[in-house]
Amino acid sequence: MQPADNCGPGAPVEGNVIKDFSETQYGALSKRRLLVGLDLLCLFVASIPFFACELKAVPPYRRGFFCGDASITYPYLDDEVIPDGLLVAGGIIITGLTIALGECYRVRFRGVHSKAFVQNLYISCLYKELGSFMFGCCVSQSLTNIAKLSMGRLRPHFLQACGVTYASLNCTPGAYMTSVSCRDPELEEEARKSFFSGHASFAMYTMLYLAFYLQARLLWRGARLLRPLLQFLLVMLAVYTGLSRVSDYRHHPTDVLTGHLLGALTAYWVACHISTMFKNSQLPLDNTLSSQTVC
Repeated sequence: MQPADNCGPGAPVEGNVIKDFSETQYGALSKRRLLVGLDLLCLFVASIPFFACELKAVPPYRRGFFCGDASITYPYLDDEVIPDGLLVAGGIIITGLTIALGECYRVRFRGVHSKAFVQNLYISCLYKELGSFMFGCCVSQSLTNIAKLSMGRLRPHFLQACGVTYASLNCTPGAYMTSVSCRDPELEEEARKSFFSGHASFAMYTMLYLAFYLQARLLWRGARLLRPLLQFLLVMLAVYTGLSRVSDYRHHPTDVLTGHLLGALTAYWVACHISTMFKNSQLPLDNTLSSQTVC
């Protein structure tokens, strides 16, 4: 007599179930890979203008100037109050680390659930929030560099960066100069990227985005002024970063103001319309659809 589990109608049915399950798992994995690839493609496309400027693939517009214009005669300072490396590292590390800690806390203590294509809750929440933040970084800096290349506004230290003076140019006061020979072509190219301030836009975006994140996630009512104080310090740091560019003679005041405005608008757009941090935030914490329990 043969064993019952080797014959009968149950065997092929079980095999079909396993086959269907494997196909479903493979289809879900393919979908996840496709969606991740699509997100990475969006990040790449959004960052193209930024890298085109940073890699000097596109030269800035060669704008002229009026002879005797005092706004471009400031000294060239080698040292900066906030160098590029410190700005990028500080903005990304401070904001990224805070978001990572906040999302891990939500998953661990708030019982977060997710309908995302990423199954792991930690990865799902980090993927959404950090991905939204990085997308905003790409958009903000790409818009900044598009303006730099299109406008070609001269920095306050343009003449000294070129190594010339109005006396050496022997020009008539008020005459419009369309070209000037600079000793260092690389310094000249950088000196034609004043409008608008990348430091101001990046600092305002990262710090204001973090302030929005604290508004959505830091709901502890033990100290009513703690959250507003942290938000004030973040915005103050962003404002100081922009103002330091005026003191370094890297930008005109209007460059910094425009950079701050763009960074603020980008932070609002990403935080309120792309990120999920404010999703159903009006519901109480114990509600299953609260922003503290939905990722």
